[in-house]
Amino acid sequence: MADDTTPNTTDAADILDALPLDTALGQDGPVKLVQTVDIKDAGPCKKHIKVTVEREQIDELFDEKFTELVFSQQPQVRGFRPGKAPRKIIEKQYYKSVAEEVKTQVLMASLEQLAEEQSISPLSPPELDPNAIEVPKEGPFIYEFDIEVRPEFDLPEYKGLTIRRPIHTFTEADINKERKRVLEPHGQLAPKDGDPPIVELDDYITADVIIMHGQRELNRLSEVRFKVEEQLALSDGVASDFGAKICGAKPGDYRTVDIVLSKELGSEALRGRTVQATFIIHDVKAIRPPELTRERLEDLFGVSTPEAFAEYLQARLERHLEYTQRQEARKQVLEQIGASANWDLPQDLLRRQARKALERRVLEMKNAGMSEEEIAGRRRVLEQDVIRSTSAALKEHFVLQKVAEIEKLEIEDSDIDDEIERIADQSNESPRKVRARFEKDELMEALATDLLERKALDLTLAAATFEDYPLTPQEQGGGVATVSASAAGASGEATSADEATTATEAAPPAEGTPGAEASPAAG
Repeated sequence: MADDTTPNTTDAADILDALPLDTALGQDGPVKLVQTVDIKDAGPCKKHIKVTVEREQIDELFDEKFTELVFSQQPQVRGFRPGKAPRKIIEKQYYKSVAEEVKTQVLMASLEQLAEEQSISPLSPPELDPNAIEVPKEGPFIYEFDIEVRPEFDLPEYKGLTIRRPIHTFTEADINKERKRVLEPHGQLAPKDGDPPIVELDDYITADVIIMHGQRELNRLSEVRFKVEEQLALSDGVASDFGAKICGAKPGDYRTVDIVLSKELGSEALRGRTVQATFIIHDVKAIRPPELTRERLEDLFGVSTPEAFAEYLQARLERHLEYTQRQEARKQVLEQIGASANWDLPQDLLRRQARKALERRVLEMKNAGMSEEEIAGRRRVLEQDVIRSTSAALKEHFVLQKVAEIEKLEIEDSDIDDEIERIADQSNESPRKVRARFEKDELMEALATDLLERKALDLTLAAATFEDYPLTPQEQGGGVATVSASAAGASGEATSADEATTATEAAPPAEGTPGAEASPAAG
């Protein structure tokens, strides 16, 4: 397919498309240049490239350009009629503009030839500014740049692997739980029955929260509504046992939950730290599901009977299971065939690639049929330690790209079209609307990458031996509730020196006792 949807291949477009060169090659097409290329390691996943283009062809190009000007009616030289000015005067007056044209033409031809003749697999645009390069009046044309490239490694045998595969037979209880989940966005939030109401998973609580790090108060949140899922993801931290700690509580109760702060937090002193959040629960609400009429079923899910709706739910669960199986397979493939590689990935590279890595993860979740709410929660968890999650994603990416390269796998335009049709059918939208959304969100490249990696993984798994085992609750993955509130508040942005002088000493209220009135929510 077109180069712009097949990333990380050795092609001139990978380099040329990123450069602000707006003048095309000459009408006769690219010229085979006499050039030497020196490629050196410039650090992990980085090369320094120095290109020297011999002078003879540059002089020929200058001569060609000036000859065209001499016989053209365009150049305006004071004191001479068009076409009558001496060549030396034209050369002097128009040298700068001609040199710019020559530079652009030679640079583009040189880069294209470089990509064709050298094994370069760029990860990002080269650090090359054409405006800072000039063609000398004498001697060779030399330019150099740094570029991030895929790591070089030998791929061991990737066929005949033994893969442990989680399996699960879905029960009526599983289907009922999934029915509750998909109907929730269409239900009505109401006070929960009970005297007093007892908190369970999928309920909603309104609570004040006091977040402490030791004896230091970091933040207070007031009257914030939380959905009770197994995990809670704030903007800067995750409480992995939120559901276990909150379930069983009733209005007026206090519950203390550990929150692990993000490793991307602005405050170095708080990065990755575990802090304690005390929840003072005010009320408990639950979702009342909507009445499932034939019209509502058709409108929301494209089915018309309860039996068809049950089949729809079963298909969703099967897609989720397939997603889990493929994630486990990817992890094991990396462990088995990528273990011998030297994965020395620099942090600056990981930060630059984080967005694309997250895009690919989100796309995988969309393909598994996850709701926007489920995706938002899982994405928030990945973002808490973006370096680690990006490193894992890139390692899988490099291994599967290497398999695709060896097997000469490619993505065609028809593959993209078929996938958009599948996504449209799954989301009950038109293919045109899905494509427009992907293009608007700049996800077409991520889609192509995901398809290519799927082909590589399918090829590897087709030759694998599977050992099945029951799916564990940990692999099923509990829900993740998200809130925009911050755990660390302003303290998360402070420097270490600031923290030493602005720390607020305060003790958290003991469980089961009244606390001070909380301030408005921060963040």
